[in-house]
Amino acid sequence: MDKITKEKVEKYSKISSEAYDMAKDNVNSDKKELAEDFLDMISRYISDAKHFFEKGDLVNAFAALNYAHGWLDAGARSEIFLVKDSRLFTVDD
Repeated sequence: MDKITKEKVEKYSKISSEAYDMAKDNVNSDKKELAEDFLDMISRYISDAKHFFEKGDLVNAFAALNYAHGWLDAGARSEIFLVKDSRLFTVDD
């Protein structure tokens, strides 16, 4: 695929939102302050993606979702979020 479609953005928006919800529910209590910073950045990128999507800017919506998910994966890999779902994060089950 060489095009960003509305369906692709919607699919990845759903995945990132699901991962965000899981991350919020599984914060490492030893890294709570850092987790709050990560969650803030993630929510901002998800919000940006929604804004771009509503404006019809699929490229920037998709880019914002990728940034959000990068933060999610970084949080999971560094054990800021204690998650073990390899469907949503780059972690081992």
